[in-house]
Amino acid sequence: MANFLLPIVFLLSSTQIIPSAATDTITPSQPLVAGQTLISAGGTFELGFFNASSPSNSFLGIWYHKIPIREIVWVANRRSPITTRNATLSLTTDGNVLITVGIVNGGGGIGAIWSTNTYDIKIPSLKLLDSGNLVLTDGASDAIIWQSFYDPSNAFLPEMKIGLHITATRHVENRLLSWKSLDDPSPGGYTFGIRHTNSSELVVWNGSNILYRTGPWTGDFWNGFPQMSWDYHLNLSFGYEDVRNEIYFTYESASQSAMTLINLDPSGVLQRLVWLGGQWRQSWHMPRDWCDRYGTCGPFGVCNEDDFEGVCRCLEGFEPRTLVDWTLRDYSGGCERKIALNCSERVDGFVKVSAVKLPDTENVTVAGDLELRDCNALCLGQCSCVAYAMLEEGCLWWVGQLIDIKEFAQGTTGVVDLYLRLAATDLDSAESASSKRKHIVAVVIPLGLAFIIFCCCGIYTIRKKRKKGGGYGYVKESRGEEMELSVFDMSAIEISTNHFSDENKLGQGGFGPVYKGHLGDGQEIAVKRLSRYSVQGSDEFMNEVMLIAKLQHRNLVRLLGCCIHGEERLLIYEYMPNKSLDSFIFDKAISSQLGWEKRFDIILGIARGLLYLHQDSRLKIIHRDLKVSNVLLDKELNPKISDFGMARIVRGDQMLESTEKVVGTFGYMSPEYVMHGIFSVKSDVFSFGVIVLEILTGKKNRVFDPNGSYVSLVGHAWRLWSENKSLELVDDALKHGYNEKDVLRCMQVGLLCVQEGIEDRPTMASVVLMLSSESMTLPQPKWPGFYPRDGSKVADFSTVNGVTLTMIHGR
Repeated sequence: MANFLLPIVFLLSSTQIIPSAATDTITPSQPLVAGQTLISAGGTFELGFFNASSPSNSFLGIWYHKIPIREIVWVANRRSPITTRNATLSLTTDGNVLITVGIVNGGGGIGAIWSTNTYDIKIPSLKLLDSGNLVLTDGASDAIIWQSFYDPSNAFLPEMKIGLHITATRHVENRLLSWKSLDDPSPGGYTFGIRHTNSSELVVWNGSNILYRTGPWTGDFWNGFPQMSWDYHLNLSFGYEDVRNEIYFTYESASQSAMTLINLDPSGVLQRLVWLGGQWRQSWHMPRDWCDRYGTCGPFGVCNEDDFEGVCRCLEGFEPRTLVDWTLRDYSGGCERKIALNCSERVDGFVKVSAVKLPDTENVTVAGDLELRDCNALCLGQCSCVAYAMLEEGCLWWVGQLIDIKEFAQGTTGVVDLYLRLAATDLDSAESASSKRKHIVAVVIPLGLAFIIFCCCGIYTIRKKRKKGGGYGYVKESRGEEMELSVFDMSAIEISTNHFSDENKLGQGGFGPVYKGHLGDGQEIAVKRLSRYSVQGSDEFMNEVMLIAKLQHRNLVRLLGCCIHGEERLLIYEYMPNKSLDSFIFDKAISSQLGWEKRFDIILGIARGLLYLHQDSRLKIIHRDLKVSNVLLDKELNPKISDFGMARIVRGDQMLESTEKVVGTFGYMSPEYVMHGIFSVKSDVFSFGVIVLEILTGKKNRVFDPNGSYVSLVGHAWRLWSENKSLELVDDALKHGYNEKDVLRCMQVGLLCVQEGIEDRPTMASVVLMLSSESMTLPQPKWPGFYPRDGSKVADFSTVNGVTLTMIHGR
């Protein structure tokens, strides 16, 4: 995804008073009990017990000490949560570290649920360092016997090593292991570490399957992910070492005050978080786009997210294995050779594939420090060799299929060239094509110059005429039923937005900023300028354009046109003077302008817009990113659903779809979508239910503390509904100017929409009927999504930050 994300963080109360052990060390005579914490000598890190997944479950963990928004960086007892209040972290006299519940007996402990399994230490001591490393040492020799850095959780801290460590007594492979969910530290399904082949690379696995890989180390960068290298802003340096007893990846910070970590989140996204400006900010994340997903284009396919004609293409000398599948944008079958190699006669040759992430290195051989010509000869002499490349470690040559190749722009840092073996006939064709291109260039350049001069004269004449008419120009183009839109000239958009000035900026969307503009005829427009580094590539752009062009409804935003200029992609919408719904309901200064009747009209309008998408339009469309900030308000405060970049068209008889590209906003996404990538119209229904609750309460669906326990809005609304106290949650801005029966009915509809079970949620047709008919008897809502089933209390967990996220890329 690539900009702009605020990290999902695990929140602990900054006002909670916890007695501290006032030390950084545990000894056999000085254990740590629940309620106490260790603080490292420099005050950087803190260790203690915290609640997660439910108030009755606690874990031993480490977090940054000096900041109010705490990100848990290490958890000890991930597989064995503590379910009582009298937990103790103790150190036995012979050096075993234990988490016990109940009475500790002579250092051995009763009810031990976690331990380091270390023994025979003469003078044991457990210390929390300023690096965040918890180390067990033997005072007799100062040797480190055990350390938390060799047993990581989901966070990768500076000075930690991810990789393989071999000692006389231990063979340790350090990998990050994701949390099970955002509020549950139990082991999840994703791991991050080094895959040690002849040329090692960093990999994230989903179970045993590769989700994405970085490509091999070039000496300075990971070939397919150069961002994970040097960070000039925080003075971080990254490095990879392959020495006798260790193969590891690490990074260090020259600034002691910098607070940063690399986190593997529950959806498999690897991200680097930095504490800046009073909040956790995302510096980079991986995967960044569809092409980072492993094997997107299949064997011998090349992926390029910026290729406007299509994301996947076959390597030179190859063609789609199944053309029908490629036509349907299913590239997984990959490509096959047009002409077989002829190794026996040694007439094969090589064509250079420039600026790529090298293929999967599972079937690669490293031939040491050779020159390029020697590497060429070596590969040519091996009948099984299909390609070669040169890196700092030497000559790499591949056998078998070439999988997971990504193409970059020329000059991109860290990428290298791949030399692909082709049959002589294919090689002649490639050279002929190259020569033909040169001849074409020789002819086209002078003709092109003449044409440009001619066009400039024409443009000057046209603009002169437009200037006399006082208008800014755009071209009306018709592309049949596929797309009937105005295609705007870039210069007209620049003039209308005052060259995208900050004064004209309306806000920042998930894929780029939105600007207000004025056309020459006085019409006001909203211009969505897609970030060139956005996850929304050409597919998502054309998706949004073509979708909205076909949609006509009073509760959907109207697309006026688009603009494609070089790398620039812009969408031009009708201007909404009252901006988005969230700017009203969450701003206490103006929320009173939305009285009860207007709020009800907005709820009903959103419902009708969704019903149109799901049922009444020519296409069956699932929005997938419905939230209050994507509901715009016109001058009469009528709601209009916007932002269709992540929408999906589904067949009329299709009930469920699955994807490996989970996109949306935490707090609005349904449980089955977040956890399993399954989406349907009922996913939008869940999002609508959250919006209804936010409109009724004026509160965001995030953690707040109404009665001393942390709870999401959905969880709090469910609890009050169960206690017949729902009116306590109504927005104070409404005061008493509302009909209690109508409010309770809307509250009930909202809770019906956020039920955990897909089949329990109503369709939007039923929702519109329930909202419109006062006589209709409504069913009682069942258990909501993301609400723990262990009693009336709720988990210590934040649910939403309001920013569109791309969790796992795929298509």
